[in-house]
Amino acid sequence: MKFLITGNMGYVGPELVKYLRMRYPTATIDGVDTGFFAHCLTGSGLPERYLNRQIFADVRDLTPDMLAGYDAVILLAAISNDPMGERFKEATFAINQKAAVHTAQAASAAGVRNIVFASSCSVYGIADGGPRREHDALNPMTAYAASKVGTEQELEEMGGNSTITCLRFATACGISDRLRLDLVLNDFVACALTAGKIKVLSDGTPWRPLIDVADMARAIEWAATRPAEAGGQYLVVNAGTNRANYQVRDLAETVAAAVPDCTVSINDKAPVDSRSYRVDFSLFTELAPAHRPLMQLSDSIEQLVRGLTKYGQIVPDFHTSSLIRLQVLKSLIADGMIDDDMRWLHRPHAEPTRILEGVGR
Repeated sequence: MKFLITGNMGYVGPELVKYLRMRYPTATIDGVDTGFFAHCLTGSGLPERYLNRQIFADVRDLTPDMLAGYDAVILLAAISNDPMGERFKEATFAINQKAAVHTAQAASAAGVRNIVFASSCSVYGIADGGPRREHDALNPMTAYAASKVGTEQELEEMGGNSTITCLRFATACGISDRLRLDLVLNDFVACALTAGKIKVLSDGTPWRPLIDVADMARAIEWAATRPAEAGGQYLVVNAGTNRANYQVRDLAETVAAAVPDCTVSINDKAPVDSRSYRVDFSLFTELAPAHRPLMQLSDSIEQLVRGLTKYGQIVPDFHTSSLIRLQVLKSLIADGMIDDDMRWLHRPHAEPTRILEGVGR
């Protein structure tokens, strides 16, 4: 097997690379990333040690020859949440959608068998009624969610011989060697540890499905290796588990119960949250029973508490730290390193594309 992962130096990538190396010890696993968050390390050791090659390049600049020879191309690269999407709307479209589709087209033309796109359940927006299924109406409320919908639509129309899977992931959570704390569960755990109090900015009623990054890696493995017969040549599927649909207030209370002397406050007068949806993950369970999520909420919380405590990465003002991805981008702009189009002005390496051979294992 030969895997190429775009955006491997983000939050999900380190756990995916580690998991794939464990599952496929002799595989070729390469990563391509522009390196904005390369320094945001929260684990022990460099995650890229599991790779064969680390390619430093902007995904908007990938060429067909860079994609040739791979069995699977996994599209993780993205401006990765709503606040960043609103701050950098044009770059969000250019990276999350235009570059993802261009990469998929080039991969298909190069004969790549499987293409995996990391989509999001945020495409359902505010969704009243029962849990959303794959063919229900979409209601993207943000630039980030709209970019996911647009990419899905273009991939469906793309044609070619590749088996394409769009994994609509539940909200990510859990420990990573490049941890983010701008995710609901991760933020709650960090607040509990630093302040002893979790402040829920909404009225606590919005619904969120969750999936641990460890389970995201397992889902991606399935999508990167599935035959077309298992779901069709083009497939959109909600990736998560039905037991992990939670209301925000219940998440806060569960975290507080796991951290001594932690309290919870709810903003009962908050305006309506722009995202509230329950999701039906039955199709994923049916198609990928051996890759269904295994992590329990308590497992994710326990690992976050242990990881944040062990590595000492948590500070009281973490909302302004490098654990918040928007803060990293703002700092790079303020320092004159990148522009508002998310292009390097002063590269940490001279070449537009730099390849580190044999970085792995």
